Parts: sequence; structure tokens; C-alpha cells
Amino acid sequence: MPAIDPRLLVREQGLRGYLTVFQRRVRSGDLGSMPVIAALIIIWGTFQGLNSSFLSASNLSTIAVNIVGTGMIAVGIVFVLLLGEIDLSVSYVSGLCGAVFAVLSVEHGVTPWLALVLAILAGTAIGGLQGFFFAKVGVPAFVVTLAGFLAWNGAMLWVLGKNGTVNLPPNGILYNLYNYTFTDVAAAYGLALVATLVYLGAALREVNRRRKAGVPYSPLSEVVLKTVLLAVVLFVSAAVLNQSSGLPLGLVIFLAFIVVLDLVLRRTTYGRQIFAVGGGIEAARRAGINVPWIRISVFMMSGTMAAIGGMFLAGQVNSAQSTQGGGNTLMNAIAAAVIGGTSLFGGRGKTWSALLGALVIVSIQQGMYILNLNTAIQYMITGAVLLAAVVIDSLSRRTQKASGRA
Repeated sequence: MPAIDPRLLVREQGLRGYLTVFQRRVRSGDLGSMPVIAALIIIWGTFQGLNSSFLSASNLSTIAVNIVGTGMIAVGIVFVLLLGEIDLSVSYVSGLCGAVFAVLSVEHGVTPWLALVLAILAGTAIGGLQGFFFAKVGVPAFVVTLAGFLAWNGAMLWVLGKNGTVNLPPNGILYNLYNYTFTDVAAAYGLALVATLVYLGAALREVNRRRKAGVPYSPLSEVVLKTVLLAVVLFVSAAVLNQSSGLPLGLVIFLAFIVVLDLVLRRTTYGRQIFAVGGGIEAARRAGINVPWIRISVFMMSGTMAAIGGMFLAGQVNSAQSTQGGGNTLMNAIAAAVIGGTSLFGGRGKTWSALLGALVIVSIQQGMYILNLNTAIQYMITGAVLLAAVVIDSLSRRTQKASGRA
């Protein structure tokens, strides 16, 4: 059956067109975010059934704050996964950059904002170095970043010194980045309103642009429906946050990064080149894309986001510790990107994957904490969810190939 633009089906058939498009996407393996949203609903429903306080405003607010550190790191992982590669060093890059900030600002008297910038630039430089060995020297990314996993852990311990911990001042910049909340209810509702209006304006602009170009465009009813659904989600979220402590600054910053980097991936030449390289290196090279630069820049992005995530993780405990970046930090960041819908095979994913995946992982962690269950069970459940995400990704890719879409 020949491919038909879904916008035409929806405009001509209305609700029936939506159902037709949905059926075609499922049959062709284009599941999008449906699996992770379904998983999130099941997880929240299960924990709510086991403990009625799980969906309380206080607990949901805690989840909203706790996703920031892991989510920031996961955003960088998304960029690397789009190339079909992996970065195993991000956890200790985040720890090292947190240590650099702490030592510069506390022990050497560097202005906090300058120390913050230098620490983030350190992450960018580390990513660039690893990207150089991968793209120019030809060392597999797995090997380069595995070496980085070990090396940056050692560098972090060396920077922190014998004590292994540098305490940050109370109410310092990192503490406020993580803990500050806008207590005025107008902040959360205002952000929800602005986000809804921006989305509506962008959607109408896209419809108008496509109409003038004479190509299929979404009907006005679809734009209105999507805007209403988005508004409901945003205003309900704002109401929940306002019932607790307010709108967290860290969450605002996280969402801002997701939106901006999503626009970079979808609306810029650079973003399209990333998808092209992830879809096929030789084809991208023949199209005139500077493949080595794309590869290096993606690892620079991963290092930068790891550093920013490290700032929030340090702010969470208000110190730089030798244990930062250890434990399950790496696995949670990678799992968040994959569970959120980014393909391990490259060429498919979005920054919103980091948000959805982090929500799943942190929801499991918080649910286990409320139920006072063993950490081992948490690891097993997270591992099962990750495996399910990879299986769905593999089956989806196989179905797309069979239908001629991959």
C-alpha cells in the first residue's frame, strides 16, 4: 500500500483518519513514546495501589526535582546514541566537574559563577578529547569512554584530595540551583500558560508555512486538540507542584535544556546532520557532511551535559564527594535515554526521551523508597524495564525494515 501523508488522512477523514494513522504506525513499528508512557502509567498505578501517598503532591514534587541530575546527563547520552555509539564516562565526568567546581570555589576562592563556567567547560573539553580519539584516531567509542570511566574517576579522586569530600557553603549557587523553588503560585501557572501559547503559536506558524508551500498540513482541529491536551497536562502539573512547595528552579532549567536542544535536533542543519550520520555514515559522507566533526561535537555535547548534571548532583548533597558518579549513576543515565525511546541502533530519538526515561527510573526509586523495599529489588525492576525497552526497540526496528521504513 502506498504511503499517504497522515495529515491528509486526518483532514479528510477526521476521527477515522486518526485511527487509520495510529493503526498504520503500530503495524509499521513506529511506536513513538507510547511504550514508555504506558510503562509510566502502569508504574504509577501499581505504586499508588500499594501506597496511597505515592501520587501525593509532595511525592510527585520530589520526583520532579530528583529527575534533574540524571535527566541532564541522559540528554547528552541521547546525542551519542543518535550516532549508534555509547559514552560510558559520563558518570565520572559529572563527578569530576562537580569536584572541579568545589575545589575552585571553596579552596581557591574563585567566584562561584566563574567556577561554574570553568567546570562545565572542563566537561566540554573532556568530551572533545574523547571524541577526537574516536573520530580522528579511530578508537571505538566503547573503548575510549571505558578508559575515560577509569581515568576521570582517578582524576576526580586526585582533585578532591585526601579527604575525598569538599563541602559547599550553605545557600551557595549549586544548593540554590537544586533546592530553590518559586513559591508564588503564579510562577507555575504562568509557565504553563506561556508554554501552551508558545506551542500553539509554533503549531499555527507551521500550518501556515506548509499551506503556503502547497504541502500537506495538519488540520486546525488537530492543532487545537493537541494544544488542549498539552494545557491540561501543564496546568495539572502546575497545580500539583503548587500544592507542595512550588515550582522547582532545577526543573525549569531542565525543561529549558530539553526544549532548546530539541529545536537544535529538529530545526537546524546541525541536528539533521546528526540524524544523517546515525542513519548511515557512508551516505552522510557522500552527502558532504563533515562526519568527524559531527562525531566530536556529539561527544562534546555529552561531556557538557554530564558536567551540568554533575552540578545538580553536587547541589543535591551540597558537596563534592568521592562517591559522586559511582553506584548506578551511569546505568541510570543510559537507561533513562533508552527507556525514554532513543534507539540503541542510532538515527532515532529525541531529547524528550531523557525526561520520560528519567521519570520512569526515579518513579521506581521513589516508589521503592516509600514501600521501604530493598535496593536489590529496585535494580531488578529497573533492569527489567530497560530490557523491555531494548526488546521493543529491536522489534520496532525489525518491523520497520519489513515495512520498508528503515
